[in-house]
Amino acid sequence: MSQLTQAVERRRKELIDKLVMMGVYKHGERHLFELSLRELDYKYRRIKSTSHPHSQMGSIRWVGKKVQ
Repeated sequence: MSQLTQAVERRRKELIDKLVMMGVYKHGERHLFELSLRELDYKYRRIKSTSHPHSQMGSIRWVGKKVQ
């Protein structure tokens, strides 16, 4: 497997993982793993541009804050 093919597959997996974390599992009737890198990138950018910056993955979370 060439380095380019490996890089494409890594990027596809990364985008699929991000989309699944956002609650997206399909694009129309097709599952994410059936989509090309270009289609996945388009889907991810579209969803990211329409979502609120503090919702889901991009939300701010307080860590270690004690409630009194």
